[in-house]
Order: sequence, then C-alpha cells, then structure tokens
Amino acid sequence: MKGFKNFLMQGQLIVIAVGLVVALAFSTLIKAFTDSIITPLVNAAEPGNSTTGLGWTVHGQVVQVGVFISAIVYFIIFMMVVYFALVVPYRRYMQRAGVSVFTPPAPAPPVKTCPQCLSADLPVAATKCRYCASDLEVTAAS
Repeated sequence: MKGFKNFLMQGQLIVIAVGLVVALAFSTLIKAFTDSIITPLVNAAEPGNSTTGLGWTVHGQVVQVGVFISAIVYFIIFMMVVYFALVVPYRRYMQRAGVSVFTPPAPAPPVKTCPQCLSADLPVAATKCRYCASDLEVTAAS
C-alpha cells in the first residue's frame, strides 16, 4: 500500500488528474452552451417543438439560458469541490513532506555576449568564447 500511495501522490500525477477533472467540467459547460443556445439558434430556421424554461423564443425555438446558467453554477461548484477536496489536501501533504508544490522557476544565471561571434550564452566568468575561442573581458558578476 505504501508504494501505491507514493505513486498516487507524485506531483505530476496529481496535476494531470486535476487538469483532467477541469477539462471534464469545462466540457460539460461547453456542451450545455451548445445544446441550449447554439443549437436552438441554428434550428430556428425550421419550425420545431419548443420547450419551457428560462429563455426566449426565436422562430419557435427556445434559447434556454437557464440551462446554461445552471451549467455555469455546476462548473463553479465542481471546481470548488476539486480545489478543497484535492488541491488543498495535496498542498498540505507536500508541505509536510518538505516539498514545495508551486515554486517559481529559478532565475537564469547571468550571461554575456561574445563581441566576435555574438554568442549570447557565455558565463559571466568566461575568459574565452567556447564557439570562436576569442579572448573575452572578465566582468564582475552582479
């Protein structure tokens, strides 16, 4: 069980799982938008059956704004549950383990440019260019 727990608590696995859950919730939101707003507007060219609910009628088709609003509410509630049920406990677990979950990337080390070949990825302390072997001025690192 300990190995399975370690597998589940890997950082990338949790990030991927949360991303998948967000994508699924977002797909529900998009499906509701297309089913309740876009499809009736497209079908408005032909007479058809209309339904009741919060919305308006365009050429016999009901644009169901209420269904879309409830999908937005569902999305917000679902994301709150994902955050408080998965992300917050995961952050606490990783903090107890001594691993920083959301660390910004380290700043790039200072570099200088070769005046001869214009290579811009030379260390500040370099005295010769690694590409053209020309002599470089030594500059103080700041």
